[in-house]
Amino acid sequence: MKYSRQRELILKTLQENRIHPTAEKVYDLIRQTLPNISLATVYRNLNRLSDAGIIRRIEGVDGIFRFDGEIHEHHHFICKKCGQIYDLSNEGCEDLKEKFAATSGFIIDDCDITLQGTCNKCITKN
Repeated sequence: MKYSRQRELILKTLQENRIHPTAEKVYDLIRQTLPNISLATVYRNLNRLSDAGIIRRIEGVDGIFRFDGEIHEHHHFICKKCGQIYDLSNEGCEDLKEKFAATSGFIIDDCDITLQGTCNKCITKN
């Protein structure tokens, strides 16, 4: 992938803002540094970075994609009430991969789990 200033800024923004932002939020954040960037440029570069495996694309419960600049193997929890996405540790994934490999006969390279439910903030609001 060729270098571009916009793409580098998008990646840096994602890595510094661990909030799993939408493309529109990335656009808002980047416009503070690069006011002339277009929303189409942000979308195009997010998709290219995601397709290249440099960032992760996560579909929220609302059907809107959010982006994660942290690509080490980890999992996500999505709150069905507020839509917030939380990172979860990779703990237990090796056991799952071994179990599924043994029962399916597949070779499993990595594990990407997304759990959904209600986060602590929404639980305490009730």
